[in-house]
Amino acid sequence: MRASHKIVMPGNPRGKGRPRFNKGHAMTPNSTREYERVLASLWKGGEPITEPVQAIVTAYYYIPKSTSKKNRAKMLSGEIRPTKIPDIDNVVKIVLDALNGIAYADDKQILEVHAYKYYSETPRVEVEIEEM
Repeated sequence: MRASHKIVMPGNPRGKGRPRFNKGHAMTPNSTREYERVLASLWKGGEPITEPVQAIVTAYYYIPKSTSKKNRAKMLSGEIRPTKIPDIDNVVKIVLDALNGIAYADDKQILEVHAYKYYSETPRVEVEIEEM
């Protein structure tokens, strides 16, 4: 039987912050480190998975208050999807970095990544890690 674990990170999706360099050393921004720490704390899957895994990351973005009722309905149905920042690859990066060594032993085990962007009245990032 394949193990599958899901977590939900409430709030607007965040992307991996670009490292800052200080005296030749790369420094991860504090806001990125804190987001990764909170995301990792949500993992309740026990010991890290040691088998190959796939990751499914679904980012739900807030709907702007100025949106018309017609477009709001289209956004909630998935007919209109977000083309705004953060980019989906940066959302995936922060999620997978946060769960490395916690959800799975090493990120080299990730064989597939599926990532999606949608609008929602409840902004969040849903992450599913599944053994393959």
